[in-house]
Amino acid sequence: MTDLKTSLGEAVGAAFAAEGVDKALARVTASDRPDLADFQSNGALAAAKALKANPRELAAKVAERLAADPRLSSVEVAGPGFINMKLSNAALAQRAAEVAADEELAGASRVEPRKVVIDYGGPNVAKPMHVGHLRSAIIGESLKRLFRLRGDHVTGDAHFGDWGFQMGLLITACGDEGLADAFMAQGDGPFPAETPVTLADLDRLYPLAAGKAKEDPAFRDRARKATAELQGGRPGYRALWSHFVAVSREALKREYDDLSVDFDLWNGESDADPLMDEMIADLKAKGLLVEDDGAQVVHVARDGETRKKKLADGSVIEAPSPPPLLVISSEGSAMYGTTDLATILDRKKSIGPDLILYVVDERQAEHFEQVFRAAYLAGYAPEKSLEHLGFGTMNGADGKPFKTRAGGVLKLRDLIDMATEKARERLHEAKLGDDLPAEEFEDIAHKVAVAALKFSDLSNNRTTSYVFDLDRFMSFEGKTGPYLLYQAVRVKSLLRKAAEQGVALAPIVIEEAAERDLALTLDAFDAATADAYDKRSPNLIAEHAYRLAQSFSKFYAACPILVAPDAATKGSRLALAAATLHQLETALRLLGIETPERM
Repeated sequence: MTDLKTSLGEAVGAAFAAEGVDKALARVTASDRPDLADFQSNGALAAAKALKANPRELAAKVAERLAADPRLSSVEVAGPGFINMKLSNAALAQRAAEVAADEELAGASRVEPRKVVIDYGGPNVAKPMHVGHLRSAIIGESLKRLFRLRGDHVTGDAHFGDWGFQMGLLITACGDEGLADAFMAQGDGPFPAETPVTLADLDRLYPLAAGKAKEDPAFRDRARKATAELQGGRPGYRALWSHFVAVSREALKREYDDLSVDFDLWNGESDADPLMDEMIADLKAKGLLVEDDGAQVVHVARDGETRKKKLADGSVIEAPSPPPLLVISSEGSAMYGTTDLATILDRKKSIGPDLILYVVDERQAEHFEQVFRAAYLAGYAPEKSLEHLGFGTMNGADGKPFKTRAGGVLKLRDLIDMATEKARERLHEAKLGDDLPAEEFEDIAHKVAVAALKFSDLSNNRTTSYVFDLDRFMSFEGKTGPYLLYQAVRVKSLLRKAAEQGVALAPIVIEEAAERDLALTLDAFDAATADAYDKRSPNLIAEHAYRLAQSFSKFYAACPILVAPDAATKGSRLALAAATLHQLETALRLLGIETPERM
């Protein structure tokens, strides 16, 4: 099933081609004057310029060819050569019936299936998640769902931060406090199966150890040694490290579950470690790994790509841009970029992806440019198969990244709890759910909180920053997640009442202006998903969901359903309402938002 904009585009393209014009110019868009037309094409202006012809005359010839199309009730030429097209009620009714019958949303699955890995989340061992982790989690989850809807085979990977210096810090701190004496011993063990640390221990120890490492060189050196021994395979340290990972992962999964975010893989940086020696040897064999001031790097800048670099003495020189990828430090340590490069190689071997998307803060753009270029040079990924999908920050009223009132970083757990409490308040204020059992009310409050957080984020283009305003996000009016949930619940209530009254679905008939508008909005879903997919932009799904809710609200007010004058009209309008609910819930699920049954 093809949406109306696409099928009309094909018809207009054929009409242009019949006039000797490149059909690629026959682009059809939704009309910017819906009072005059449903769709328009401005292609005659560009085509006439190329042909040195009169654009209005060319448009008139195209319009004449389109006049016989049974889907169109009118085709008119306006202004210097705009072609305005209005659909017949019968064509809209047929399309609305197709949308209503498309339970599997086959129309939205339009791509040749690819293997896609989406790397999002990026939580760290021993560090509680904070608001900075929110955008990666919910943007990545939405893209994962969208790519699956479009037909791709998608693997979501949390890319757990479980390796490196932070682990050495924790091991050293645990040893100093006597929390893990059994694991400090040399030898092969055995070591205790029960964890010696709790999440509270890790939460307390990591910032203390990180702070001490900055002030105490001896402690820092011991932590570096512990890191090297861990990565070298010391059994006691490996056993203790596995407990760090298990305790942290359990807590992280709870918070992700609260946000309806889940991963197919919980691979960490450590999973790439077994490939490190092989990869470094391969880079050397290919002549890519070179010595640079005691370190080993891969030069990724192409000929002529330079930037201004200021030296310590104040002088400015021309330097490669982007800078080389640091693979091995002068101290002999593998770096962050080394792990990312090895992870690409690991994914190549284990999954063989056609595309890898990295949903990571925009501030990491240069890092990923370096890693991607190194991966292409080494042959670990095909050109253009690696994409960094950067995003802006969630800011406070001062325009800076969101902080607590005390100026600290707000934990994600605290943010979720704060939003849930606000949802309870708003539900009580609106007298929604007061008569429901306490357990069901809590479930609704949680769904409202998640909808508020996710929609407020995903309704913005991912590349932009936005101001966090929980009072506004939690409103049941306006462009908010709670408003969309309320509209979905209203349709569910309507369908229950219709069932109680014995009102059955009937063939869709379009007669009223509000029915036309709703049918056109339903038709636009496929185009919205295609555009969001191509641009990697969930905000386009959010925009469609909001437009659909608005269109239904106008339809609901203008076209009575259960008190319509006859059974056919009741059934037709009820079918439109049911199609709206299915599509609205689908759009919300693509955003990672679940709807309650009632409020």
